[in-house]
Amino acid sequence: MLWTEFTALLLLATAMSFTPGPNTTLATAMAANAGLRRSLRFVLAVPVGWCLLLLLCAAGAGALVAQIPVLRWAIQLLGCGYLLWLAWRLAGSRQLTQARRELLHVGFGQGVLLQFVNIKAWFLALSIIAGWVVGQPNALQRLGIVVPVMVVFAFGSNLAYACVGAALRHWLAQEARLLWFNRCMAALLVATALWMLKA
Repeated sequence: MLWTEFTALLLLATAMSFTPGPNTTLATAMAANAGLRRSLRFVLAVPVGWCLLLLLCAAGAGALVAQIPVLRWAIQLLGCGYLLWLAWRLAGSRQLTQARRELLHVGFGQGVLLQFVNIKAWFLALSIIAGWVVGQPNALQRLGIVVPVMVVFAFGSNLAYACVGAALRHWLAQEARLLWFNRCMAALLVATALWMLKA
């Protein structure tokens, strides 16, 4: 892989990983409500799910999602439904113990599965595989570069957002602040879900 291609991959990974989305919003909300340690299962699940998604796209599954409208709509509806359900549960949480109960069910397995119902993640993975791997003579070598880069960025961005959430935890101990913080996080999840429907 040429240095210019690798630089473009790093720029794309930075832009896509560190902009707010369902993963970073959940990582922030979980760490703010349940603490950094309890959010680490989800933070670790995101790169694992991403790795699996990239490998599936490299194997051709991404092309099926792009070409079969029913499959694409099923992913969009499942993803939107799940995000809206999480937003609804989070929006009314006004105490750390209550919010912790609402969010703790989003563990490692759910974090991995969330990647597969995120249509944005499917199209991004498909774009990365199409742009940097497919059709290249050294496709496996390129895949061996692309996957670790995206995994590191997925972990780093979600850990960074979780650290921000954990840093706010003491300030959010006041009930009114926590309620409004959780409502803002819920609103971001709703906005993400609506954006995913239009994707």
